Amino acid sequence: MVSMATFQSVEDCEDHLPKPVPIVFANENHQFELDEDAIASILLQNDVANVPVAVISVAGAFRKGKSFLLNFMLRYLSAEGKENWIGNGEDVLTGFSWRGGSDRDTTGIMMWSKVFKIKDLAGKEIALVLMDTQGAFDSSSTVKDCATIFALSTMTSSLQIYNISQNIQEDDLQHLELFTEYGRLAMEEFLEKPFQSLQFLVRDWSFPYEFPYGKDGGESLLNKRLEMTEKQHDELQRVRSHIRSCFTELSCYLMPHPGLPVATNPQFQGALNDINEEFKSCMLQLAPQLLASENIRIKQINGVNITCADLVEYFRSYIKIYSGEKLPQPKSMLQATAEANNLAAVSKSRDLYLQEMEKVCGSSCPFVNPTTLQDKHLEFQELALNLFDSTRKMGGVEFSSKYRDEVGQVINDAFTNFAKTNEAKNVFRNVRTPSVFIILIIVLYLASGLFNAIYFTSFGTICNLGLFACIASLGAWTYVTFTGDHQNIGQSLDFIADIIWENVSSFKYYLCSKTNLFCLSTVVVFSLFSDIAPWLGHWLKIALIILLFYIKVLDS
Repeated sequence: MVSMATFQSVEDCEDHLPKPVPIVFANENHQFELDEDAIASILLQNDVANVPVAVISVAGAFRKGKSFLLNFMLRYLSAEGKENWIGNGEDVLTGFSWRGGSDRDTTGIMMWSKVFKIKDLAGKEIALVLMDTQGAFDSSSTVKDCATIFALSTMTSSLQIYNISQNIQEDDLQHLELFTEYGRLAMEEFLEKPFQSLQFLVRDWSFPYEFPYGKDGGESLLNKRLEMTEKQHDELQRVRSHIRSCFTELSCYLMPHPGLPVATNPQFQGALNDINEEFKSCMLQLAPQLLASENIRIKQINGVNITCADLVEYFRSYIKIYSGEKLPQPKSMLQATAEANNLAAVSKSRDLYLQEMEKVCGSSCPFVNPTTLQDKHLEFQELALNLFDSTRKMGGVEFSSKYRDEVGQVINDAFTNFAKTNEAKNVFRNVRTPSVFIILIIVLYLASGLFNAIYFTSFGTICNLGLFACIASLGAWTYVTFTGDHQNIGQSLDFIADIIWENVSSFKYYLCSKTNLFCLSTVVVFSLFSDIAPWLGHWLKIALIILLFYIKVLDS
């Protein structure tokens, strides 16, 4: 019974010891979520919630010693100003989870559960928070994962430590440009320089004869790497200009290698005896430069000091943005290059199609028969698709297939516009509506006279009503066309005329095929009516001439 109570009391004590707490994590769909209870348990405690906060975060590629570095920082802060803060030879590093090996250890964003209270030079209290981040570019993380973690930690920290290995290389600067731009996009409002301080921490520096270890050597190296000259390519100048425009303060520190036992011994637990003396000497200088009260910078957003409670709200806001669809998807360099290649091929193919179609039915060309236009469209479409297929592109056939479909869609859209423009050149199409109404007026007038002559007055009256309706419609169409008013009425009249035209046109083949029989029958009718009523035969002759002319127009 006693042993059980003792075990429980030890376990309770361990639960209350400071430890790293995951506050941001990725779900199975690679969407990041905020553990609001976890971050609230750290930053919303009564004694720190309304205190201005300073946040130091470490980010960079995985397995480069970020957590290892943070544990030295924890040791410095826990020593509370003692001279021998780094400890004795047998003391092991504890705090943030770390280990040797080639696989990542930290995931998401971890925050140390203890908020350190320090006082600035004016004696005002500051809450200092340490954050560890998931390493970038491991086999389990997408480009978006890496960009989100780096951007989120940069946006919420007053000092971001960019932990890199051996040297500041061009790809390090390009990744920094991508990640900071991704963070800048998520900020609704930002000043000219949206982020505060960035320190390049170059680990395992191997050229102390060129640039010595420490701050001075680091500043010289950083100035050289970020230098812009007239001979540099525009892309290189843009990267450097972007980085300088994002941070109010840039610095660099060069660290030596911690020693082979640290890198190669799987049993290494962080004992100081196994760490290179030169590394410990540099760490003794680095920690105060980062963590001494006179060097701490309060987190600011748009020039306003942020409290711990404010920081929680900003985390909530930023996570919502990164979980939504408003931001563009960051891409790998290969994917971005492949997209650029394929889009260029799409543009070339589209331009070829447009140039060939312009020769056939451009603005300076006359009306083209719709069937001929369709044939030319199919011919030039095949040419454009063949050009796309023959263009060298990155990404492979499967990647390019959606861009090939895009070529087809762009061409079809362009053909629709060409067809509309060509139809507008059709002179008869422009006068179709008045022509239909004029023909109807003539036909109804003749029909009315015919029906009244044979005493079918009811049909004659109906024809007269239709006649007046057509005259009114023709007058309304003329008014709309020349004044531009009441366009909806004009569109309705065009629609009615089109329906009449299409229905009559569908009957034209029947009429045309029966023309000879029709004419023969009409001659017989003329003979009969000429004897009975000469004036009626005269009307029928006029109607026949108009009808035969109309049939001829349709047939042509």
